[in-house]
Formats: sequence, structure tokens, C-alpha cells
Amino acid sequence: MAPSAASGVSSLPSGFAVFTTPDLLFIFEFDAAYHCVASLFYFGASVLEALAAIQLQDGFLYKYYHENISAVVFSYVATLLYVVHAVFSLIRWKSS
Repeated sequence: MAPSAASGVSSLPSGFAVFTTPDLLFIFEFDAAYHCVASLFYFGASVLEALAAIQLQDGFLYKYYHENISAVVFSYVATLLYVVHAVFSLIRWKSS
């Protein structure tokens, strides 16, 4: 049995003391993993949007086709920005 368990004193903080410990910083490791997973999902959505625009090219009016193309371009720009943000998050996480 561990000495702290035998004495009944817990080394884990409780209440608002949780927010004052340096161990709280491990949550930022989840931010880096989250950005990588989100980038993958954004890329998947961009590919599906492009596929939908290509397949529906003949059946759409010219205006709606251009709206779909605009959505594809915007989704790829958003995906690129999210990937760049994920890379910088990983660099910052590795350097800390």
C-alpha cells in the first residue's frame, strides 16, 4: 500500500485547485490531436463536395453549378487553413 493512501492524504487537487496545477496543461495536447482529426474531416468533406459538384454538373442550372464550384473552392481553402493551423499546433506542442 502506498504511503499516501495509508495516511489518508490525497495528492490530487480538488475543487478550483485543479485549475492551478501544471498538470492541467496536458489538455493542450488534446488541442493538437483535435486539429489533426478535424483537418482530416475537413479534407473528406471537401473531396465529397467536389465529387458532388462534378457528378451534378450536367443536371444543374449554370448559376447553381457556379455556387457549387464556389463552395468547393471555399472548402479547400478552409481545409488548407485548418491543416496549416494543425501543423503549427503540433510544432508548438512538440516545442513545449
